[in-house]
Amino acid sequence: MPRLILALLCLLALSVHAAPPLRIGVSGPFTGGSSPMGISMREGIRIAAAEINAGGGVLGRPIELIERDDEARNERGAQVVQELIEKEHVVAGLGIVNTGVALASQRAYQHARIPVITSVATGSVITKQFVPPQYPDNFVFRISANDTLQAAMIVMEAIDRRGLKRVSIFHDATNYGQLGREDLERALAARGVHPVTVERFQIRESDMTTQLRRAREAGAEAILTYGIGPELAQIANGMARMNWRVPLIGSWTLAMSNFIDNAGPNAEGARMPQTFIAEPTTPRRRAFLDAWKKSSGSARIPVPPAAAQGYDSLLLLAAAIRQAGSTEGDRIREALEELREKVEGVIMTYHQPFSKDNHETITSVHDIFMGEVRDGKVVFAYDEDRRRASGK
Repeated sequence: MPRLILALLCLLALSVHAAPPLRIGVSGPFTGGSSPMGISMREGIRIAAAEINAGGGVLGRPIELIERDDEARNERGAQVVQELIEKEHVVAGLGIVNTGVALASQRAYQHARIPVITSVATGSVITKQFVPPQYPDNFVFRISANDTLQAAMIVMEAIDRRGLKRVSIFHDATNYGQLGREDLERALAARGVHPVTVERFQIRESDMTTQLRRAREAGAEAILTYGIGPELAQIANGMARMNWRVPLIGSWTLAMSNFIDNAGPNAEGARMPQTFIAEPTTPRRRAFLDAWKKSSGSARIPVPPAAAQGYDSLLLLAAAIRQAGSTEGDRIREALEELREKVEGVIMTYHQPFSKDNHETITSVHDIFMGEVRDGKVVFAYDEDRRRASGK
């Protein structure tokens, strides 16, 4: 009997490998300033693919990831997604880190009626780009925390928890920074607060002295940020050079390794919303962290939320394909909108995460934690969040 079971397992493995693979497109910035997010996301997706394939694949077919570097450039992102669809014939897409790239590139998935789960990009408009009545069916889904929720948490931290009323907004000139600024201004206005200054900066800007002086002269008690790691580090380092110490509170990108590494001790105390903090608060998260270390050779994850969100996005996609019993785009979309399988991810356990009218997995600030940079890594800012993450 054991020999028979072994033979059957071998036949199953051979049949999976003989079947044509399910080709899944993965695009993101794997080079440049946004690459810590893209590389973390990609590795999380790869870990999920390896686990799924080890379990027999999906519909008896192995998953094959077709990866492309969009370089965090809008036009490049649109180009690579078009290639994934037309040349690589992917059945679905995952990834996309930068909001501007998402808005430019997900259009190709929508027009081809191929589902895409945005693993990282957080612009609030991303899942609303193709909605009724103009578009009866929306093929864009998301697993990350949108900026409306993040802005609310940033303002709660500054205004409600710390009692600070005079804040300055620092944002980059990308779609991400501009839209994030708008979300922050709306969240502040809801508290009857207006920023004392709003400072814009360019990608690769290396000196924030002028903007920081304006904020200090205006009496800012905190700086609220929307940008990515390298420029955020310039803000923290500029504050240190001026010997000006006020809280730095911003979007989730303050967790990027190139912020923490480039700012060094000046990053300490920065706070940001996080969907995932790299602590083994549950057995599922411990298993993921172990898998990351085994796969990458390092315990450190450059951007933990990006890795976890990438991992979970493939788990949800695989569940939808199983339920659909098909790789046809409309069938996968319908399955995502009515997902019956409970999916135990790293961010959360998903119970019918999407619907026809809601393509966001995270819909409440209670699904997010506040992180803080301590001793060069991101940890829970509040013990209550750690207890909540542990299910206690």
